[in-house]
This record gives sequence, structure tokens and C-alpha cells, in this order.
Amino acid sequence: QVKLVESGGGLVQAGGSLRLSCAASQSISSINYMGWYRQTPGKPRELVAKISTGEDTNYADSVKGRFTISRDNRKITVYLQMNSLKPEDTAVYYCNIRSQWRDYWGQGTQVTVSS
Repeated sequence: QVKLVESGGGLVQAGGSLRLSCAASQSISSINYMGWYRQTPGKPRELVAKISTGEDTNYADSVKGRFTISRDNRKITVYLQMNSLKPEDTAVYYCNIRSQWRDYWGQGTQVTVSS
């Protein structure tokens, strides 16, 4: 069974940076997108950024210019570089890999930005 293992979350002061990583435990065929979502209590999960196989990227308006998504196809790993973090970026961040057949999700990693 494929697992997505996330790392890199934590506590950081406003203006600081964090880099999230997410690696698949085994090969996944026909990947369309790899991405990151986030969720805060009482709110639906929202897209933060995604990157296609052709490396086309999409970002939420709230993170454009501050976050950068990238991927390593050989390692089946997706990264999220988060700069100029704001308290409103505080959330649980979830890795997502969407293949032709199904969605895979990580267990979530907490990001907390203090003011």
C-alpha cells in the first residue's frame, strides 16, 4: 500500500521560512498532479499549490510570490518552500498525489506561524 510521508512542519516566527517534503513509499503510475493542501479547524481543506507532470504550477492567491512548489519525479517527492510566512498560514498541511486512478494523501504536518 502506498504511503505518503511528510516532513518539515513546525513552529516558526512570522517572516520566517519552512520547507515541506513529501515522499511516496513506492512507485505510483500515471501521476497527473502532486500538490499541497491545508486545513484549519472548522474550515474545508483548501488547495495551496499543485504541480503537473509537465511542471505547470498553480498557487492559491494567498501564497503567490511567497511559496514555491517543486517535484522530483525520480524520487516521487514533492516539496513546498514557504517564505515570508504569516500567522494566517498556520494550518495542517497535507500532501496529495493524484494519479489517473485515485488520490493519495499524507497524514498531515502542522505548520504554526507565531506573530
